[in-house]
Amino acid sequence: MSTSGPGLLPSDLGRDIDSCRYFPELVAATVSMALGEESVLAHLVHQEATFNRDEIQRHMSVLVLTATRLLVSHTDENNEPGKTGQALTTTESVPLSTIKSVALSQVVGNAEAFGAGGSELVETWLAVSWGTMSRIDLEPAQCADPSCEAGHGLTGVSAADDLTVRISAAGDGPDKVSQLVTFATALQRLSGGAA
Repeated sequence: MSTSGPGLLPSDLGRDIDSCRYFPELVAATVSMALGEESVLAHLVHQEATFNRDEIQRHMSVLVLTATRLLVSHTDENNEPGKTGQALTTTESVPLSTIKSVALSQVVGNAEAFGAGGSELVETWLAVSWGTMSRIDLEPAQCADPSCEAGHGLTGVSAADDLTVRISAAGDGPDKVSQLVTFATALQRLSGGAA
């Protein structure tokens, strides 16, 4: 496993990748190759289950923040019947100057006790948009006349959909929830100053 040094991953990032036990050498090598000589300011490693037809497969995301870029690495199982196991790994390098939005949503349990130490962070969502992908949700347009039978075309909403990460205390543990908040806050602060 890679450790700190030129061209290698910082030891805490390497440990987080290794702790997932999901192609750690492949994931570490892919992230290290994209990172190059840049220093890591913050990182987040997240593993989740995905559904592919009648199978449950693993998906691993590694987010790395540097002074100039957000690196987004995704690794998925890519198994075909009758063949040895495969993995598909993709790493995207996003210049901080192109990030349009960083949204952090937090679900707080026992919110009335917030600040007094009695509340807990139950779930967090990070949504990052840089304009590569968008989603359009369409539905039939309606008019105010309930007896109208005319077609009014379609209406819809376009939403940026580049990256969304959800972590919950129940599924991932409270430490992972805190890590997402720390990473998202660092990304918000750094990308806000990059524009």
